[in-house]
Amino acid sequence: MKGIVLVSGGMDSLVVAAIAQKECDEIYFLHLNYGQKTEVRELRAFQQMRGFFQPKDVLVVDVSYLKQIGGSSLTDRKLEIKDFAGDDGVPNSYVPFRNAHLVTIATSWAEVICANRIYIGAVEEDSSGYPDCRENFYKALEKAIDLGTKDETKIEICTPIIHKRKAEIIQIGDKFGAPLHFSWSCYRDNEIACGTCDSCVLRISAFKEAGLIDPIKYAIEIDWKN
Repeated sequence: MKGIVLVSGGMDSLVVAAIAQKECDEIYFLHLNYGQKTEVRELRAFQQMRGFFQPKDVLVVDVSYLKQIGGSSLTDRKLEIKDFAGDDGVPNSYVPFRNAHLVTIATSWAEVICANRIYIGAVEEDSSGYPDCRENFYKALEKAIDLGTKDETKIEICTPIIHKRKAEIIQIGDKFGAPLHFSWSCYRDNEIACGTCDSCVLRISAFKEAGLIDPIKYAIEIDWKN
């Protein structure tokens, strides 16, 4: 069994990489640079994860056209990354249809190396409300892949944490011995996590719920007991 893991450098993809390593005979890592504001830090996290998991091969792809398209505070310098404001619809950090780009690039690679699975760390139930993190989207995409590839190509899209809460994901990672300290979640900064953006707040809350202390540093003081 061969599996391609979409590794952003974030915590979810890190835990999924640990799961894939247990389920597959060979794993391959795919990372995308798409002009995000924390591109340098995410790439560093990816390289650290690569060193830890030792995948069979890696592919780092530049899709900076997503920055040119814009429409997201992660890529557009004119848009401010907002502090966490609770459940208020799709946040401006959503990169339009980004995950479809990830999966289709992985599909092209999978067909060449005869990989059976594509792993992605999408989370539907406890995420930021991104529409391309829904389970029904991946089921439909898997059908499209089957129609658009060779008859002998059979690729499964694996979303092992899609119905997990962030705290559960952290606990799985801790159980598997995943290097959580390598992961990077902050949308705003490349050196010290801001602690106030949407992604940071979800991560901090999840570590507290999981009963663990986040190993990365934050620009704000965190009371891990509350």
